[in-house]
Amino acid sequence: MAVDPDADADADADGGLVEVGSWWRSLAEEHPSIDLRTDRPHTARIYDYFLGGKDNFPADRVAAEQASAAFPNASLAARQNRAFMVRAIRHLAGEAGIRQFLDIGTGIPTSPNVHEIAQAVVPDARVVYADNDPIVLAHARALLASTPQGRTAYLDADLHDPQSILAAPELRETLDLTRPVALSMIALFHFVPDTDDPHGIIGRLVDALPSGSYLILTNGTADYNPAGDQLVAAYAAQGITVRLRSRAEVEGLFGGLELIDPGVELVHRWRPTGPDPANLTDAQVSVYGGIARKP
Repeated sequence: MAVDPDADADADADGGLVEVGSWWRSLAEEHPSIDLRTDRPHTARIYDYFLGGKDNFPADRVAAEQASAAFPNASLAARQNRAFMVRAIRHLAGEAGIRQFLDIGTGIPTSPNVHEIAQAVVPDARVVYADNDPIVLAHARALLASTPQGRTAYLDADLHDPQSILAAPELRETLDLTRPVALSMIALFHFVPDTDDPHGIIGRLVDALPSGSYLILTNGTADYNPAGDQLVAAYAAQGITVRLRSRAEVEGLFGGLELIDPGVELVHRWRPTGPDPANLTDAQVSVYGGIARKP
């Protein structure tokens, strides 16, 4: 669970209680270089706002409202994206038998996190989180509350340098890269433009994983929403690049991997566990998701 700045106390890693204010002071002492730049909007905090979280600031809320003006269903889409992630992790931990997970572009911890979902199915699951944003580092403690049987780790690394992730001691000490791993990159690549070579980034990460591993990702789309250009412009006005992709383009991100049924699909239509909310339309969701297996 993410630290709530409005709360008086929070549980520490041993189950005791520590004052949240004291923890923030300790964090500042341990990481004096952290600058959360709360005067500028941040994609992780905007997403937190869309999910109804509290770990956001006025600049983030302004940016979120401007995005919502262009795409009024942004919050609904974020929640559907999150629900897809929950179903995807449960499927891999349960039906596919995956016990190791690498979550890149973690964002602000919002329960349930990957380790909470996976370890609820298989308590011995191991999870490594990777992000290079200061706001995530400030909340990384919430990502380390593993079950006794499993293990979690957090590493500060840049998506654009896959080797720094793969070679990180935190990853090597937690995951066994000779055994299948689920690589999760949720709501990440619509912030990665083509000029940053998303195919190359994914390829270098997947190449390091053994046969039987899986890739999970989601990406926003304008296929069903004619206002997509307005959403892109709203983010650009805040200094944030957004790259919405077509179904074919999202399928291309999976490269030569084997997409599992139903392939790349709008997230609310990917193996739903219940009926869609009343009046929910494809245009309101406008996020593709999928899971693929490495042969």
